[in-house]
Amino acid sequence: MGQQEQVSNRIFTLANVISFIRLCMVPAYLVFLLEGHDILATFLFALAASTDFVDGQLARRTHTVSRLGQLLDPAVDRILMIAGVVGLLLVGRLPLWVIVVVIARDLFLLIGGACLLRYKKRIAVVFPGKVATTLLFIGFAGLLLNWPMIPGLGLCDFAWLPGFNGEAVSWGIWFVYAGLVTALATTAVYIHRGWLALQEVRAGIAER
Repeated sequence: MGQQEQVSNRIFTLANVISFIRLCMVPAYLVFLLEGHDILATFLFALAASTDFVDGQLARRTHTVSRLGQLLDPAVDRILMIAGVVGLLLVGRLPLWVIVVVIARDLFLLIGGACLLRYKKRIAVVFPGKVATTLLFIGFAGLLLNWPMIPGLGLCDFAWLPGFNGEAVSWGIWFVYAGLVTALATTAVYIHRGWLALQEVRAGIAER
């Protein structure tokens, strides 16, 4: 087994600076989007999303993993995710139910993770979870760019199911749907692992 990475209390590390820069991109992205600058908004969002892995990898490779970084890195991902769906809702390119699902899932995982931390338990991120996030980010970027538009499948007349109705829609919506399905599946995995972690806590308490 590899040696466990030491965690420091340092604040000013290169990885943390990158995370902070990514965080600053969020309000800039929203301003450009609401001002109608789709290309600039897409660029900033895609840049912030595509550098998701950089800060974590950099911290591990340079042995500068910090407690702040362990909180800041996933927090920026969640903030970017929420800002992405809210921005798309405000410009009318994403139905409300998608926003509700994304935010409700993130809040559920956040609350569940906080509860486990009380018992000094942490659930590691599973690879499909990263895949889900990547699919959603790609989909959001496609909806932000809003080009090229492709015909809907014409399977229904529901306005809240873009892509399945007959209206033309950005290709990004299909990545959003794929990301949602993957995200919900990985949520079941997290629930199972969280339950197992709680069982370990209860077993430890019973042995005392």
